[in-house]
Amino acid sequence: MSLIFDKKFKLDSSEKFDDYMKALGVGMMTRKLGNTVSPVVELTKSDDGKLVLSSNSTFKNSSIAFKLNEEFDEETPDGRKVKSLIVQDGNKLIHTQKCDKHNDTTIVREFEPEQLKMVLTVDDITCTRIYKPVQ
Repeated sequence: MSLIFDKKFKLDSSEKFDDYMKALGVGMMTRKLGNTVSPVVELTKSDDGKLVLSSNSTFKNSSIAFKLNEEFDEETPDGRKVKSLIVQDGNKLIHTQKCDKHNDTTIVREFEPEQLKMVLTVDDITCTRIYKPVQ
């Protein structure tokens, strides 16, 4: 199985997202907002060969353009400046974020025809978010 491009997935369920955000130092108001929105995620390819991962919601829109296996600078939706690296393992994108001020984080996005599963890890906290296809 491989990655799925040009298909939109909307957040359907989320476990321990508040704990994950708290461990990253995200303030209470931003956490409350972050827990109420259902972002739509889409993976596309740009004309220059980069992959583009976008997340859109009523709270915030964000996107990152990257090449697999190449480190890049990223500002996360919560404002952290990190060094990121994304590698592909079959139908998974494994996204590592390194930051001087906070602990490193890992985000694994597993693409399947009927769902996108995101597993976010920082310290000993693991958050699982399930996205379903937008019809």
